[in-house]
Amino acid sequence: MIENSDIGCHKPTSKVYYMSTKLEGMPENLTTADKFTGKKVVDREGIQYGKVKHVHINSDTLTVSGVTIHEGFRKDYYLSFDYIDKFTDESLLLNIPPVRTDSQVVDIDGHKIGKVKRLHRHPDTNELESIEISDGIMHSKILSKSEIWGVGEKVILKMTKDQYRNIE
Repeated sequence: MIENSDIGCHKPTSKVYYMSTKLEGMPENLTTADKFTGKKVVDREGIQYGKVKHVHINSDTLTVSGVTIHEGFRKDYYLSFDYIDKFTDESLLLNIPPVRTDSQVVDIDGHKIGKVKRLHRHPDTNELESIEISDGIMHSKILSKSEIWGVGEKVILKMTKDQYRNIE
């Protein structure tokens, strides 16, 4: 009981209730979505991609559909559930490294080609379909995701620099 007092007069007392941090009957493997915000996002190679900003829940199935990653000033991007391996106490582990805008693009031999200018995603599934690569101030080319050999710190294409130049 807490007593509220004022100068010279007494007011009725009222009860204060505190909410427990662990609800009775709640399974141990359940947690709240806000517990994941701020955790660092890391792939299997140890590359850090930013921090979790939002966890997205499918309103029909009530399952996690993806996360928004905050990488820096005005650099947020969405990763679907397919990229997520698991959450740990300190981080979100990715099973697939994401392709991001401004990532450096290299050919199969490691020669620099340009940077990812834009990601083209399917409007319904948000799955990556193609990337636009800027290889100069005014030049860019769009390549299908099937032309990507690998993703890590850089996006590696399945072709040489000469093959890339010959694409119309």
